[in-house]
Amino acid sequence: MMTPQPYETLHFFGQDPWWLVLLKAVFCFVFLLLTVLVAIVWERKVVAWMQLRIGPNRHGPWGLLQSLADGVKLALKEDLVVKGSDKVVYILAPIVCAIPAFMAFAVIPFGPPGNEVSVFGTRTPLQLTDFPVALLYVLATASVGIYGIVLAGWSSGSTYPLLGGLRSSAQMISYEIAMGLSFAAVFVYSGSMSTSEIVAHQQPKWFAVLLPVSFIVYVIAMVGETNRAPFDLPEAEGELVGGFNTEYSSLKFAMFMLAEYVNMVTVSAVASTLFLGGWRAPWPVSTFWEGANHGWWPMLWITLKIQLLLFFFIWLRGTLPRLRYDQFMKLGWKVLIPVSLVWLVLIASVRALRNEGYGFGDVVLYVGAPVGAVLLLVLVRDFLRKESAEEQPAPPGGEFDPMAGGYPVPPLPGQVLPPVPRRPSRAKKQLQDALNGADHSEGS
Repeated sequence: MMTPQPYETLHFFGQDPWWLVLLKAVFCFVFLLLTVLVAIVWERKVVAWMQLRIGPNRHGPWGLLQSLADGVKLALKEDLVVKGSDKVVYILAPIVCAIPAFMAFAVIPFGPPGNEVSVFGTRTPLQLTDFPVALLYVLATASVGIYGIVLAGWSSGSTYPLLGGLRSSAQMISYEIAMGLSFAAVFVYSGSMSTSEIVAHQQPKWFAVLLPVSFIVYVIAMVGETNRAPFDLPEAEGELVGGFNTEYSSLKFAMFMLAEYVNMVTVSAVASTLFLGGWRAPWPVSTFWEGANHGWWPMLWITLKIQLLLFFFIWLRGTLPRLRYDQFMKLGWKVLIPVSLVWLVLIASVRALRNEGYGFGDVVLYVGAPVGAVLLLVLVRDFLRKESAEEQPAPPGGEFDPMAGGYPVPPLPGQVLPPVPRRPSRAKKQLQDALNGADHSEGS
């Protein structure tokens, strides 16, 4: 099969009449809302199943209307505005958070770029729009959505929301870099930033198979970008009461919740488009059914892929505990970003050698040999470091400072925790006074 030429699919876009563009925009909006309603019920059901609970079972058959009941409940709650807040920013923050989440879905392809389907007699592609830098548009809208969280924490005029907003900004900076680097590997391999072009290049193999490191890095980064467990540090209720949305109620709180789930759907759709073949049918189906990738059927395949990735979000929430903040930042800056940079250099080197006409053996020699040498040096360094650590004498006994490293650490063997400064217990004295009172009463 011939490799698609760059941007050969983009001439299908920009030719729809205004009413069809409006209809597609409404479809994207409704699709996101319905997917969010299903995802909320599904999450509560799956987490209940994981924790051996019943889950929602009152509203509608098998509790399927629970998310509608939650929406009505939030709408009927009292809408509070904090007196000490910056009221304009306080009210606009949920809107700034929710709108970009919907905007990013405009470039997600639901089907092939050719005019294969007819809508009221007009042939059109199953995608709202596409352009040469579509994925940069996705990154830009995702960044703007994070600003809504930061502004919500700052404008609330309270300490804990401010800390949650600052955590969110640090989280966005840390994991947006890793996400962009995983995108860059796809750009190098496909030669395009257009979503429809990237899907067209995933034939016969998906990029999740060809670029496994980029796929893993993106999956971890998308969980961090959406503030989902185990990376939900901006709203850690054990530390920040509720995080950036502590001072919000009613529909403003509902918009934050809606934005979180819409972002989950959006990053899942981007993952499906970049790494899982987009609207293409999975391998067993595409081998025996020629029409699986034509007509309206591609909408089914990308919807199933989005739902599987949403289940992955739910699975993580029901399985992993929340990370400590220093662990979270270490994972982003010391693991994901270096791994993404090294992987990007390798991908660029392989593509450059293949474009120059080098064979597979030459590519393995010129790229694999340096990588193997670096890995060998790392293993030797770790081995020597382990030996030197074993040769060090045991730490002396006595008291030690548990906060010396910046966060609480347990004592090593031979070390003793200092006594906790606290007021002496008065329980013994109160008990003795009570007994003395009882003895006096008996003696009298």
